[in-house]
Amino acid sequence: MALHRLTSVTMGVPDVAETAAYYTDFGLTPEEDGWFASRDGGRQLRIVHSPARRLVEVRVGVDDPDDLAAAAARLRRIDVDSHTSGGTLTAVERATGVRAVLEVTPRLTQTPPEPTAHNGPGRVERAGARASGIVRTGPVRPRKLGHVVVGTTDLTVTTAFFRDGLGFRASDYIKDHGAFLRCSTDHHNLLVLAAPVTFLHHTSWQVDDIDEVGRGAHAMLEGHPERHVWGLGRHHAGSNFFWYLKDPAGNFSEYYSDMDCIVDDQLWTPETLEGAKSLFTWGPPPPPPFLHPDDLAALMTGAHGTGG
Repeated sequence: MALHRLTSVTMGVPDVAETAAYYTDFGLTPEEDGWFASRDGGRQLRIVHSPARRLVEVRVGVDDPDDLAAAAARLRRIDVDSHTSGGTLTAVERATGVRAVLEVTPRLTQTPPEPTAHNGPGRVERAGARASGIVRTGPVRPRKLGHVVVGTTDLTVTTAFFRDGLGFRASDYIKDHGAFLRCSTDHHNLLVLAAPVTFLHHTSWQVDDIDEVGRGAHAMLEGHPERHVWGLGRHHAGSNFFWYLKDPAGNFSEYYSDMDCIVDDQLWTPETLEGAKSLFTWGPPPPPPFLHPDDLAALMTGAHGTGG
């Protein structure tokens, strides 16, 4: 596909310094101008001031200027204006007010971690030694930004903007409620959710394996039990292991590993999921604030226009 990765997101929050401290603890590297870097993806999160928490911008990588021209043509077909300049295309999604930027940028290459030995029935790969997840001591640092989830007051319009306009592919749907969309070989880089108000639900960050999911969450919760939201578990859509935490502004952040990859569109058939199957295969049930964040009423009261 012409789109090849989610390059970065910008979130707006009322208290930039407090939120920045959280994502530093989370394992991202602070840089200048409010940017934070992952290990492999570089600058992938920017935190700016906003009266209420929200998703401000999504940036997506493409291969060349022809991809920008093709996206501009698709957007015109759905009556969305765009602006192309200096290797980027910019358009604003009407229902959420989120700014989407396609940018010509190199594809991401990642060096695989060292293979992990596992013991199992009839298989001894690790004899006379403790598991690597037990002896790791370094801090967990996310490898890349995997996906972002945004609530929208018009699911049809927002889905069409990203899928039919920008060129995301659909991986799965949540019946009458959401669309898992991808701009890379990952199962999803964007989840669009029907909601009573526009808001940023969560960002999701790839780590090496399930031990890093657990180690990362454990470190974040030491001295801060209020950060816990939901985990450990395994999703059905995407198949990934997950653990969700909450930043001071109310946005959720996810450590994940072992996401489904779709390298041949012809070999993948999207499902329309219903009920609990759309959320998880095993693990504790999602708590009510995960489905309906505690501040949604306040966001609705303070919402102005499409920006939320």
